[in-house]
Amino acid sequence: MKTTQAIPSTERALLIGVAWKRSPRIPGRPAGTPERESLAELVELARSAGAEIAGTIFQLRDKADPATLVGRGKLDAILAEANAKDAPLIIFDSDLSPVQQRNIEEHTARRVIDRTQLILDIFARHARSREGQLQVELAQLNYMLPRLTGKGTALSRQGGKGAGGAGGAGGGGGRIGVRGPGEKKLETDRRRIRDRVAKIDKSIEDVRKQRAQRRQARNSVPLGTIALVGYTNAGKSTLFNALSRAEVLVSSRMFATLDPTVRALRLPSGRRVLLSDTVGFIRALPKGLMNAFRATLEEVQEAAVIVHVSDVHSSHQQELDEAVGKILGDLGVGGRPTLHVWNKMDLLSAEERMDLQKSISHPADGAAPAVMVSAMTGEGLDELLKRMDAALPEEPVVKLSLRLPLIEGRTLALVHALGHVLHSEVDDSHMLLDAEVPVSMARRLKLQNYAVRGTF
Repeated sequence: MKTTQAIPSTERALLIGVAWKRSPRIPGRPAGTPERESLAELVELARSAGAEIAGTIFQLRDKADPATLVGRGKLDAILAEANAKDAPLIIFDSDLSPVQQRNIEEHTARRVIDRTQLILDIFARHARSREGQLQVELAQLNYMLPRLTGKGTALSRQGGKGAGGAGGAGGGGGRIGVRGPGEKKLETDRRRIRDRVAKIDKSIEDVRKQRAQRRQARNSVPLGTIALVGYTNAGKSTLFNALSRAEVLVSSRMFATLDPTVRALRLPSGRRVLLSDTVGFIRALPKGLMNAFRATLEEVQEAAVIVHVSDVHSSHQQELDEAVGKILGDLGVGGRPTLHVWNKMDLLSAEERMDLQKSISHPADGAAPAVMVSAMTGEGLDELLKRMDAALPEEPVVKLSLRLPLIEGRTLALVHALGHVLHSEVDDSHMLLDAEVPVSMARRLKLQNYAVRGTF
């Protein structure tokens, strides 16, 4: 009688980290420390991709081996460990060249991927918007193109002793069934990838135009934008939900939030702003992946204020903050008003809290003090809202007495939503109201056409 066997849904993976003895390092820290931390981060990335970690191997080398990165001797040790741990997948924390990846696969008889390919896989799982999916596919195709090889029984290759010329036509004594026109299928695959890349580029451009039109419509309503940024898994989405009462996915897995989410938020002063949740940053992010979440980065580039969320409970907080600062500099928003938020205060002991309070009172770099919050418990959120309110550029407010036709429903709604209505009453087919509204909004909505009293 047949018995039912459970099929494992995860893939066992062996993770490999490599460091160089002569690479720059922080004084007082042993060589390879940053690479060991990066390998620990690779563990979390692999788990986010659904892998079961069979083990890790770390190597400190003088220089990279051009053929295998780690050298033949270490490759034998990796093969033995993969056999012992029954790991069909090997993941390298370093980027592998096509030749290195092919040589390692041949030597170990296992599937081999690198850090870039792993992140691409996670992006493909989590992309929900049309542009996000297109960008991920584009990055995957560009990654795959130089790694196509002319091997395998599915390719039409020349074969056998005494085969014909370059085209294979009229071949002599080759084996039956393997004579052919050369690696024609490889060329066909490359052409198909290039054609697909061209189509994706066109589709992405169309999506960008549509998004630009939506942004233009959104900008017709004068709302400032505040963008939450930070290292992946710093708690941005939890904080976003706590502030906006949204229901954005919250997960401990890396890159759980890829597509941007925007919600309206009212500040203590009564002003309304747009709060944007963005994808988490990561160290050594491959340049080819920057476009894979271009939409969410555009929210950062247009933000009036950037809220940098840090995991204060992390032992590598300073290094992670520096990585975020570097990416913000690459985006050209390094000088934008930035509010630093230390999240996950509920995970600290009383003694650690006191030490942080002292460091906040006397910032070493002379910057504005950070805000200590816990998105889980709600601690410090009121103070954060006040600081966000203060960081936004002040806009002059004008007091107006308006007589608006009731058919101007959109204008009436915007005055109530974005301004402060002091008094309102219905007069026949009109609404009489006294309101305080931002000058830019009054001009954009042409409220002067309905003003009974008031000045601009």
